[in-house]
Amino acid sequence: QVHLVESGGGLVQPGGSLSLSCAANRAISSIDIMGWYRQAPGKQREAVATITSVGFQNYAESVKGRFTISRDIAKNTVSLQMARLTPEDTAVYYCPAYYGGWNWGNGTQVTVSS
Repeated sequence: QVHLVESGGGLVQPGGSLSLSCAANRAISSIDIMGWYRQAPGKQREAVATITSVGFQNYAESVKGRFTISRDIAKNTVSLQMARLTPEDTAVYYCPAYYGGWNWGNGTQVTVSS
């Protein structure tokens, strides 16, 4: 099992940037897949970006070119750099990790509003 803690959410104006971080309680190099999902009010949870244990990255079409997922193996963290944010990016952002099954953090709220 993996314990995950997300941080970095907050309020940002449209066009702004924000960086999220996810800390894991075990070596992320041993975790098959980590990533970021989000859930907006009234909508289903959707994948935003994922990264595998060998560093392969995948992005949702809606965030390609704006969001970047990265990992720091020494710190056991996975980050999501978000740029050119729009109100449609408003959601609770979750950091899941697949390690024998999906493990989820409690999420961090991102609100894009003027």
